Amino acid sequence: MKFRVQITRRAGIADPEGATTAHALRELGYADVESVRFGRDMTVEVSGDDEERALKRVTEMCERLLANPVIEDYTVERVE
Repeated sequence: MKFRVQITRRAGIADPEGATTAHALRELGYADVESVRFGRDMTVEVSGDDEERALKRVTEMCERLLANPVIEDYTVERVE
């Protein structure tokens, strides 16, 4: 089973890459750019037939390693 994991910084947490990119875009003439936020997107594939169990496992992976729950939010969804 494949799961898509999207990780983003929580609201209010500084995103220096996003701020720098937004500034550069405005300098290039894209004055309508208000902000840019960076995140990570990954696919996690796990074996087994129990979707509920697999979703719980991938969520546990996010909590333990993939995301920093102090400064990041994440979503997990099954894909295929």
